[in-house]
Amino acid sequence: MELLFSYGTLRSKQIQMQIFNKVLVGTQDQILGYKLKSLQIEEEFGMADYVVAVPSENLEDIIHGAVFEVSHSELLKVDQFESNSYKRVQVKLKSGRTAWIYTENK
Repeated sequence: MELLFSYGTLRSKQIQMQIFNKVLVGTQDQILGYKLKSLQIEEEFGMADYVVAVPSENLEDIIHGAVFEVSHSELLKVDQFESNSYKRVQVKLKSGRTAWIYTENK
């Protein structure tokens, strides 16, 4: 199993049903040393506003979110769901666990 930390749309039950065909059960956690930044992504019907986690110069910055257990094949489905504006990286969570997050793809 893989751990996936979500701070945005992946916490939506509707989005989870769309990607995984099921609702995920997550646990609350945080990532330290990251902050949220606004991101505009071109979608089918125009531009949409999202947020993206980016490393912060302040190690006390925190992003709250949820951690989900997903299979490797489910993780690949998320890769397809996320736009090219995001890339998947591993980070250490406040709980000490290591999880994948989607951060800015520069």
